[in-house]
Parts: sequence; C-alpha cells; structure tokens
Amino acid sequence: MSVAVLLRILGLAGLYRFGRLFGTVEWLINYKRRRRFARAWQHVLDHEPTAAQRRRATCEFFKRNRCDRMFYLVLDCITREQAEQLFTIGNHKLLDDALGRGHGVYVALSHHGAHHIAGMLLALRGYKVAGVRDRHEGGLRRYVQDRLDRLYPEFQRMRVLFSDSYPRDIFRCYKDGYAVGSAMDVNRARSAGQKTETVTVFGEERAYLTGPLQMALRCKAPALQAFIVAKSRFRYHLDIVATLIDPETVTDEDAAVSEAMRAYAANIETHLRATPTLITKI
Repeated sequence: MSVAVLLRILGLAGLYRFGRLFGTVEWLINYKRRRRFARAWQHVLDHEPTAAQRRRATCEFFKRNRCDRMFYLVLDCITREQAEQLFTIGNHKLLDDALGRGHGVYVALSHHGAHHIAGMLLALRGYKVAGVRDRHEGGLRRYVQDRLDRLYPEFQRMRVLFSDSYPRDIFRCYKDGYAVGSAMDVNRARSAGQKTETVTVFGEERAYLTGPLQMALRCKAPALQAFIVAKSRFRYHLDIVATLIDPETVTDEDAAVSEAMRAYAANIETHLRATPTLITKI
C-alpha cells in the first residue's frame, strides 16, 4: 500500500502515528543501524547516558527518520495551505533583511535534520531556494521533485546544484537573489583545490570546507547559520540561529572566515546536544 493511499485513509495525523509505529518496528529489527546511531549520539553528549536514555533516544531517531520520509512522499498530496501551516521560520527577519540587500544569502546548514523538506517548504513560502549537495542524488528525491514541480509552479524556484560542478551557477543564484544552502560539516575535501579550516567540535579537530563562505563573500551575500528541527505531527521549524558573516563589515576575509567557522562549530555543538536525535549522518 502506497503512502498516498495511507494518507487518504488515515489523514495526516493518522499517517504520523503510523510512521511512529513503523519507526518503532524498524528500531526493533535494525540492530546495526541502531548501534551506529547510539555510537554517534553518545559521541555528542557531554555525559555518559544510561541504558534507558540510549534506548529512548535511539527509538526516537528511528521514528523521526521514518516520519520524515513519509512526509516527503506525500508533499504533493497535501494542500498548499496545509504545507504552509506545518512550517515555521525562527528569526525570519535575519533572512528577509539579508535577502533585501539584493545579493542573495548563504544559509550554512549541517548534517542534522531534513534539508530537502525544509527547502521545498521554503519555496512554497515564495523564497527562491537553491540547495548544493553531493552529485549522488537519490532516485526517490528526483522522483518526488519532479512530481512537485508539476503540481506547484512555485517549486520551479527551487534549484539543486552539485558540489563538484562549476561554481558559475552558484554565483548566478546569488546574483538572482536566491537563498543558497549547503552543509559545511563535510570532514573531507572532494578535490585538492578545496580549502578547509580546522575547528574543534565535540572535542575533536575536524577540517570543514570554507569554500561556501568564501563564495558568499565574493558575491557580497550575508552568511547565516540555520538548523531544521522536526517537531510532532509533521511540523518543521527552520531555526536561523546567527549571522556568521556580514560582508559589509569584513575588512580581513581570512580572519572573518576563521571566526565564522569557529562560531559555526560551536553552534553545532550547542544545537545537537539540545536535539541529539536530529543526527542524519551516522
């Protein structure tokens, strides 16, 4: 039975409860993924969790992950009004003011939360959105994106760019006033020419890519940091937590990028310790 059929039978609230149940079953049987998440989750904590805490957090991860996937598959089956009601933006004035300068804005994300859902819901709000990601795009996402493009003309505002492609398309997005988002917490350079900055996060030194910030500076686009938080009943919140770089105040680009990367890493630590089940890369 397809997820769309389940939506018609159960409604959105019923589908959410079904997704939570499905996720619980996955948690019971997928012991390898359960162990991987438990290791990743324990790594971000500043204390030793109890066995009961580990079970609760791991089960919640499975339930949230399954609900994210189900919601993604029914985005083209719900009305625009429903979709808009399920999405909120924290500190949206930071985003609007940055876009109001006319040079676009860079939104620094991390591997926590459902980026693809937030991007599509942002496009429904009327924002021009571009996501930069690895070229190995899953077939499911391409399929859903095609269905949404046909249903909602607004989704034509959303572009997917690849991290290994020529940066000209990203520069053009900034020029056209897009909100360009990508996850900077990639602990490896995809080519020898990519620049990195070593930061300390969760007690470890990691080399994160600085290219996205440098490109934003070149285009005079402010850089913000945001997290996507999944809440109950398929509600999603884009939490814009800080301005990492304001190009109008930068006098030393290298120093500004280094400071922004340290702030980026510190914000990840704070956010993930508060919402540890949002880890998506395990």
